Amino acid sequence: MALTESNMLPLGTKAPDFRLPDTVSGKELSFADVKGTHGTVVMFICNHCPYVKHVNEELVRLANDYLPKGIGFVAISSNDVENYPDDSPDKMRAQALALGYPFPYLYDETQDVARAYDAACTPDFYLFDADDRLVYRGRLDDSRPGSDVPVTGKDLRAALDALLAGQPIPEPQYPSMGCNIKWKTSV
Repeated sequence: MALTESNMLPLGTKAPDFRLPDTVSGKELSFADVKGTHGTVVMFICNHCPYVKHVNEELVRLANDYLPKGIGFVAISSNDVENYPDDSPDKMRAQALALGYPFPYLYDETQDVARAYDAACTPDFYLFDADDRLVYRGRLDDSRPGSDVPVTGKDLRAALDALLAGQPIPEPQYPSMGCNIKWKTSV
């Protein structure tokens, strides 16, 4: 596991569209299918990363708190499943069901979506406004595995609350930190 920080896609970037299979429903979903009326959170996660495991329960709480407020949520795994079989679609489905993900868990087999979002690590978070413009990117909060800092989601929650209140998103925005995306090696 290589500790990696977010690349911090420029604020104002239009949400890159995608069409990916949801590992739970089996349906192909696009950004338009998952977007909320007031904003959308796109999360790059995976099954095996200890940083994602550390925040999984908060991801469920966060989505359950903000979905009723008009925020859409989607999780995407872009890891190379040949070398990381724990991140395969069938195991993604099992994890989503076991943890009660209230959001779709999409599989980015080509890794094109991760590249479009300039995703670098898991977890990596992007918040888009109602016009699909990036207003927040980076970390969930300052908790890390092995730290005594509780997982609260405070950074992303502050951004969501500001967006919903029509206020400026709090600064500074800190990069997320976690395992690097497991890129496929070319043959």
